[in-house]
Amino acid sequence: MAVKTIPIRLAMTGDTRIENITKTVSTAVAGSDLRAGIVTVFIKHTTASVLIIEDEPGIRGDTKTLWDRLVPADPDWQHNTRNAGEDNGHSHLRGQLQGQSVTVPFNGGQLELGTWQQIVVVDFDTRARARDLVLQVIGE
Repeated sequence: MAVKTIPIRLAMTGDTRIENITKTVSTAVAGSDLRAGIVTVFIKHTTASVLIIEDEPGIRGDTKTLWDRLVPADPDWQHNTRNAGEDNGHSHLRGQLQGQSVTVPFNGGQLELGTWQQIVVVDFDTRARARDLVLQVIGE
């Protein structure tokens, strides 16, 4: 059993933007010299999430609409009212619901994703920022 840890930094723009990282994760797994195991993709932020979607324009739009309806931006969220200058209470709540990691098995050095499955980062924040992720590849 071996473990490889790979950091990734993404420039993101906020506003429920989606960044496809499937190729980055696939390349990291292939370059790990491990043939079979799992890779966990973890984002080190509370206002962003990692998930698996069918990454096409309709789903990207629907994802933003879903989050805008489910947890709308609202200046009255307590996070905003208790912290001067904050406007991203909804961003934290969205991150809590979606979660900060996914785990994907791999075999033969390739991710075992379904035909339409893609790994993406969703940035819920209200401004642009760098996002730090950790890939942990565990296998043999």
